[in-house]
Order: sequence, then structure tokens, then C-alpha cells
Amino acid sequence: MPDAGTLTRADLAEALHTQVGLSRADSAKFVEQILAHMCEALSNGENVKISGFGSFILRDKGERIGRNPKTGVEVPIAPRRVLTFRASQMMRDRIVAAG
Repeated sequence: MPDAGTLTRADLAEALHTQVGLSRADSAKFVEQILAHMCEALSNGENVKISGFGSFILRDKGERIGRNPKTGVEVPIAPRRVLTFRASQMMRDRIVAAG
């Protein structure tokens, strides 16, 4: 896995291949299935919690008035659903210890 930068699906699949011993094809399929399952749960309105890692939480934001920073004109911002991530305390502690 890379030391810095972005962790990709391919990196996750490669880690499964080397650390667990699955074939490269099975590793890639496994990563895709996990991500698809998470996406399906989120699109159905469910939050996703991964113990020791964090939670993907859906929040509904109401309509509000925003302002165009260039012109100063007020514009309505439509209500929408947003996805947020909240790291677990264990993950936060690991990040602090590493950095």
C-alpha cells in the first residue's frame, strides 16, 4: 500500500490478496461487493457503522437562503440529503498517534 496519497480500491484488493491469500480476482470482487453493499444501504436511507473505523451518517438539511459571494445576491438553497463521515474514537487515537 502507498505511504502517502490516496488509498484506492485496487490497493484494498491487493492488501486482501497479499495478507489474506485470496486470488487477485476474488479480492477485487470482494472489495466491490462490500462497497456495493454499503452504497445500497446508504441509498436506502440507512447509516453505515464500521466498528473501530467510523460511521457514514445521512443527514437531511433543510432549505435555507445562501448568498452568491461574487454578486451578493441571495439565492435559495434547496433541501437535500448529505452524507457525513464520523471517525470512531479508536481511529482518531490512531491518527493522532501516527502524526
